[in-house]
Amino acid sequence: MKKGYLLLLLLVCTVNHSQAVRKYSNEFMNIGVDAAALGMSNTVVASTSDVNSGYWNPAGLIHLEDHQVSLMHANYFANIAQYDYAAYASPIDDRSAWGISLIRFGVDDILNTTELIDSQGNIDYNRISLFSTADYGFTFSYARKLPVPGFQYGVNAKVIRRIIGKFASSWGFGFDVGLQFEKNDWQFGIMVRDITTTYNVWNIDEAEYKKIANAIPGENQELPESTEITAPKAQLGIAKKFIIHYDYSIMAAANMNMRFAKTNDAFSTNFISIDPAVGLEFGYTDLVFLRAGVGNFQKVQQLDSTEKVGFQPNIGLGFKYKGIQIDYALTDLGNQSTALYSNIFSVKVDLGLFRN
Repeated sequence: MKKGYLLLLLLVCTVNHSQAVRKYSNEFMNIGVDAAALGMSNTVVASTSDVNSGYWNPAGLIHLEDHQVSLMHANYFANIAQYDYAAYASPIDDRSAWGISLIRFGVDDILNTTELIDSQGNIDYNRISLFSTADYGFTFSYARKLPVPGFQYGVNAKVIRRIIGKFASSWGFGFDVGLQFEKNDWQFGIMVRDITTTYNVWNIDEAEYKKIANAIPGENQELPESTEITAPKAQLGIAKKFIIHYDYSIMAAANMNMRFAKTNDAFSTNFISIDPAVGLEFGYTDLVFLRAGVGNFQKVQQLDSTEKVGFQPNIGLGFKYKGIQIDYALTDLGNQSTALYSNIFSVKVDLGLFRN
């Protein structure tokens, strides 16, 4: 019960003092999609070339040869949160392509204990109710080849919907821009998320807010600001695929994930923070894949006030037969000492398989 009450306070406070640009906003849109990419620690900005490119770098949609769909499900934080993703994409002609995707990150059946104590000061467990909080991200993607050989670009238009029970809800809008370049089997990519900044406008139920306004003396005394602004972020990527004796391949990739603010990233200044990541994919006859990656290098404060750099290792497996690909990733959500692992499954289907 205490856990549910504290979570409620945390959720309502997420919109507090939100008029300024925030380091971490709409973070559910930065988790990542596709178990194949997550197994490589998200190092696919340069190499992405399928339906999931709408998320990682929309420029990669240019490589589509037919219609594709992708689905993913994951449980986070010891199965407290559910994370789901669905996408569809197809080529328009030999120079352009489009796609759509939907992300949902939600926590259901949260205890609402704001009315646990009645007006006489008595505890009444019948006054406990349940509510859910859910974040939705809908993305429309468009990609096109540039006149310069090897270059292609892509654009995302995003609609964000966030709901915190009956207490608050918001709508948000934003854009991403991606670019890819290929030369001599080397692949390069850049993805700028929220390039125009993404605005979330909140609608807060004032009657419900008043019920918890005095829950903590001196806190939450004023109605929170109603506008939340998500600052731009950039990702630079490089990748190269090596073919070994025809049947074997190794894809090596690296990313630099950048925020234009001071954070706990391994390399951080007042202007920019950089979190590097590297990934590998070993393939056999384009049928079976083994993946590994490491990223999320963060400065972690120890109990003795010393500081160390933590990191997040990921591994994954994949199987592809004709137009159907099933992938699995085991990801570590914390640093290597917390061992909060999450199992992620995804499936990708080339719809041309059924037409043939």
